[in-house]
Amino acid sequence: MTAPRDLPAAAPRILIVCTGNICRSPLAEQLLRQNLTAAGIDAVVTSAGTRAMTGSAMTPEAAALSSQYGASNTDHVARQLTEKLIADADLVLTATRDHRRDVVTMLPKSTRYTFTLNQFARLVAAAEPTRPPLDFAAYVADVASTRGLHPSPNPPTLDDVDDPYRQSAAVYARAAAAINASVTTITAALVAAGA
Repeated sequence: MTAPRDLPAAAPRILIVCTGNICRSPLAEQLLRQNLTAAGIDAVVTSAGTRAMTGSAMTPEAAALSSQYGASNTDHVARQLTEKLIADADLVLTATRDHRRDVVTMLPKSTRYTFTLNQFARLVAAAEPTRPPLDFAAYVADVASTRGLHPSPNPPTLDDVDDPYRQSAAVYARAAAAINASVTTITAALVAAGA
């Protein structure tokens, strides 16, 4: 019989949250999944919305940008955020500070592992590399412990990804560029941390 310490660690579960779950969160989900897979990191990446357009696909604009940034699959069905989804996650990344507040209000203990996407990217970029193999939960806890050590962006809205829904192509492009930059930073930090 295999001892528990000899079992492989379960793949980390990352949940990405926005409002409708048709633009920002599925785009971030697909790009993060693609980046992590390309880096050889096993993770389960999903998304949900605080006021999801349940059952809807991604907007065509978001799907096109997802493909443009390298996602191999843009299939998506929007779903509503639930307390169980939050509880089951090892890391929750939100599009905005308001979404982060919604997540933490729904499940207060999730404050330990819930960040905006841009905030988490900013914090992991400054994190000290660890030795492999990466203990994902400990890594997230270490990152959370540095929240007060690094200055918040000025203005604070830099931690938010603007909502492109029903906006111009330029707004979509800005949102996608911000998401891609954060996802790229997070992936590089996880690689450096020994994931």
